[in-house]
Amino acid sequence: MTSDEQQRTRADEAVVSDPSPFSWPVRVYWEDTDAGGIVYYANYLKFMERARSEWLRAQGIEQGPLQREQGIIFVVVSAETFFQRPARYGELLQVTCEVEKQTKASLTFKQEVIRAENAASEVLVTGRVRVACLDAEKFRPRALPDNLLRSERAVS
Repeated sequence: MTSDEQQRTRADEAVVSDPSPFSWPVRVYWEDTDAGGIVYYANYLKFMERARSEWLRAQGIEQGPLQREQGIIFVVVSAETFFQRPARYGELLQVTCEVEKQTKASLTFKQEVIRAENAASEVLVTGRVRVACLDAEKFRPRALPDNLLRSERAVS
């Protein structure tokens, strides 16, 4: 591999640094809970999905037009969650979303679900989710859209 190829590879696998993660509020409803009134574990993944979708929207990217006009979709290829404390019916949560790693065709997000109702926030769930950018028809990897995470935000 030439030195130019090595530099491009390192740039393609840049770690993104942003001091303040994106945050999205989520209120816990009855539909989110089990019979004991605590959030059913799978629903935390839904909360994380909403935060990632809203993060994309904050980047100026709407997924519907992206699929229709550019033939690009995002799919989860891996998800890892660590449950530390339960959330309960009626609580207000904040779900954070920050890009931990970017490659040419994928993003790895670090996410937290935080109880946000009092001054001392409490981390309830942490996770890492890897999302691949795919061609919507062929389901093959495709480069991330140019306007998503410009290189000036990346650190090699």
